[in-house]
Amino acid sequence: MKPARGSLFVYHDAAALAEAAAKFFCDCAHAKPGPFVVALSGGSTPKLAYETLAVEPLVARFPWARSHFVFGDERFVPHDHKDSNARMIDEAMLAHVPVPLDHVHRVPTQGTSPDEAAQAYERVLKELYGADQLKPAKPLLDLCLLGLGEDGHTASLIPGEAVLEERRRWVAAVGHGRPEVRITLTYPALESSAATVFLVQGEGKRAILDRVLAGDDTLPAGKLRPQGDLFWLVDKAAAGRWADGSSAA
Repeated sequence: MKPARGSLFVYHDAAALAEAAAKFFCDCAHAKPGPFVVALSGGSTPKLAYETLAVEPLVARFPWARSHFVFGDERFVPHDHKDSNARMIDEAMLAHVPVPLDHVHRVPTQGTSPDEAAQAYERVLKELYGADQLKPAKPLLDLCLLGLGEDGHTASLIPGEAVLEERRRWVAAVGHGRPEVRITLTYPALESSAATVFLVQGEGKRAILDRVLAGDDTLPAGKLRPQGDLFWLVDKAAAGRWADGSSAA
């Protein structure tokens, strides 16, 4: 079966998925000359991919010097907090690779309010983009990595929250729906990407992935309409019935 949108690739297990995702990361970077802008995702599934990218042989292949890293979402906690996406990604990848310090654009989470942090991060993205308005012919992101929650959320686009209706701002604070406040890129920013990759792993994601792949656009992840190519990289445990007929490894 083919998904309602995008291309599906199924891998034997979490390790194979992580290796494929890291190689995809490299391939996208080499296909794009000049600055390469990536939106990173939190979560355990991308963490394995980050760890794979940070060691040989892939670490030597990746063009760290011309790459910029932004965050698809972040918990409103200090960067050294155990729940911080910035901390997880630093420990898994960024602290071990030759990326210029000013190419890692973290969400400000201290000495400010959530709304002020969202506004400040939007300014960072606009400066990186070089304009105040997104243009279809010029994606904000070259690669957008996303996860899929068991409730259908992606980034911090959480079911039932007002952020799902935000179409003007690029970044917003999400004050409800989770124990902690979050800062997230909105649909306009996430959709402005040349390539969008969902990484989904584990049997616990099978039911919700099935709904999204079948085209359920009532879910936050199902509402996403990337301007560029959309890819689903998943393991067999998450794929379920979708494993048949997909590209597999």
